[in-house]
Amino acid sequence: MNAPAPVDDAAILAITRPHPSLLVQYSIRSLAGLFLAPVVWVPLYFKYHTLRYTIREDGISASWGILFKREVHLSYKRIQDIHVTRSIVERYLGIGTVELQTAAGSASAELALEGMEHFEAIREFLYRRMRGLEPARASGSADSVGAQGGDEVLELLRAMRADLDATRAALAERR
Repeated sequence: MNAPAPVDDAAILAITRPHPSLLVQYSIRSLAGLFLAPVVWVPLYFKYHTLRYTIREDGISASWGILFKREVHLSYKRIQDIHVTRSIVERYLGIGTVELQTAAGSASAELALEGMEHFEAIREFLYRRMRGLEPARASGSADSVGAQGGDEVLELLRAMRADLDATRAALAERR
């Protein structure tokens, strides 16, 4: 099995629609209700066709709906946690859902990016933005972040380690 090709930040910022496999997942989900399939299918069909994502430098937005239009905008600072969920159907179709949670106190996700093909890369992209790290360069290597501020972080971590070592030594002397 081949490893998936790396996805750069520009490709993630260009995402505006879910993967077409999401419509297949919605179809399978609606068929699970047998007699209620048409009732379940129609809202899911319209949700798929109106679902739009906007990933920008300051945050992420999603909108969907015809009669009842819903729009959600989250700045990266508001995101508290990021989960990737994949049902058995999503795994078969090669897609996933990236769920973004905020400190709003709700048990469910504030925003769910459904039908994402490169869900792992999207999660990593969102984690970097959520933590305030500089965007990685197109090379996608971990070293590309180091040039933008990783040196300062590394120095801070070294200072913290030195403080911890000094604290351990002081505690050892007290014993």
